[in-house]
Amino acid sequence: MTSIQERSYTRLGYDKVKENVMEHTLSYIGRRYVEQLSPSTKLLEVEQALDESAEAKTLLETRLSIPLATMDGMESILDLVGTGYMFSAQDFSCLGTFLHSCEQLRSYMSSKAATAPRIHAYVTSMKDTGNLKKEIERCIHHGHVVDAASKELERVRRKIAVTKQKIQTKLDSLVARNRSIMQAGIVSMRNGRYVIPIKRSHRNHMAGVVHDESGSGQTIFIEPKEVAALQSELNMLYADEACEEGKVLSYLTGLVDEVEEQLKKNAEMIGKCDFIFAKGKYARTFDGNRVQINEQGIIDLREAKHPLIYEKMVALNIAAGSTYRSLIVTGPNTGGKTVTLRTLGLLTLMVQSGLLIPAHPSSRCALFSHVMIVVGDDQSMEQSLSTFSAHMNGIIDILRVADESTLVLIDEMAAGTDPGEGIALSIAIMEELHRRGAVSLVTTHFNELKTFASQTEGFENARMEFDAETLHPLYKLTIGEAGSSYALAIAKRLGIEEHLIERSEQLIHNRYKTR
Repeated sequence: MTSIQERSYTRLGYDKVKENVMEHTLSYIGRRYVEQLSPSTKLLEVEQALDESAEAKTLLETRLSIPLATMDGMESILDLVGTGYMFSAQDFSCLGTFLHSCEQLRSYMSSKAATAPRIHAYVTSMKDTGNLKKEIERCIHHGHVVDAASKELERVRRKIAVTKQKIQTKLDSLVARNRSIMQAGIVSMRNGRYVIPIKRSHRNHMAGVVHDESGSGQTIFIEPKEVAALQSELNMLYADEACEEGKVLSYLTGLVDEVEEQLKKNAEMIGKCDFIFAKGKYARTFDGNRVQINEQGIIDLREAKHPLIYEKMVALNIAAGSTYRSLIVTGPNTGGKTVTLRTLGLLTLMVQSGLLIPAHPSSRCALFSHVMIVVGDDQSMEQSLSTFSAHMNGIIDILRVADESTLVLIDEMAAGTDPGEGIALSIAIMEELHRRGAVSLVTTHFNELKTFASQTEGFENARMEFDAETLHPLYKLTIGEAGSSYALAIAKRLGIEEHLIERSEQLIHNRYKTR
């Protein structure tokens, strides 16, 4: 991608659109798909991506909650499967949740082949993982290995329960007999052993091992001799329990290793569906539609809005690429000319990325290899470039690659220089872009460019409508007519002296009369 192309994507807001789509993803694979998202120039690829987005939007309109897995914990599991690593009970809880979500999505999509054939195909392509889900549910519950996971584990845990009860009975008896020498009537744990808090002055009144003492030294924590043997037995049982749990986890890990490829395939499909539904969710934020696409450079956007300012914007109709490939847009400052360029550029990138757009479904968009914009904020303070120089650098970059598969958007062509030279240079550049077959939209205040467009085949004028009475822009693009900058009307309404307005009108009249 050229530098002007990268800057154009940023200036058009493409990165922000991707961020907005990302906010609707649930999984790390879905986020990865968004990160890799970029405009495509392949017609069938774009058609398929648009169809997928439209299917997702349709399904979301009938059911807001689609059973998609968040895939929490799955990234590390899929990285470690087949490496000899033994998964933990918590890992299997994550895996069980994932497998359950796969099952739910398959069930949900089973009846959606007619409504969403492409998404249905993705879901039905997921692979069978045998009895893995059933065995995880039998052996694991809430991140722990359950008693019924194996007969030996169940036996060991019964013995643990019996031994703990014996210890508790012994401790209760000791506390009752020795309450007078205890610092507090509470049994606690030290180093994994049950201990009783005894006043140091009564150390010799209880046989046992001291495991700790209080900060003041007034209390010592003794493991009574009467429960030491039982505690040793309990610790041995805990070791047996850990061994049996390890056998269960090893068994389940073996099942996972056997279906490694199936799991990875299913995770990829879930991530793909997450990505598609994220596009559908994003489209619903501005009632996006699937539009028609072509490879002939024909643009016909109807009731189009910029998705990042959707609520505030008046819908636009923009057409180019058919009877004319170059459109000269005129109108007052703050009248919406720049927004028009940015809207066309961004919606084009979105469509080529398989995203639905805020436009009427009868709209048509073209596929372009290059979508490039040069706007006023290309001025670089760091490089001390004037507006004109910055514009020229951008246009030079465009001319290096411009061809019949290029969409060129230039705001205020040749601004910031001598009008005479600027006009001549603007016409030469537009002629060259037209000769190469590029589709171009250019904004200007120069009347000469309006005249050029009206008299030259392949060029057309357009204007941003403006209410001269209220001095309010109407943000409506009218194609086929040139507009005015309304500088004198605005100046008059703001209060500039009448004789200055009259003199300005006289100068304008004389200027064009002598030509």
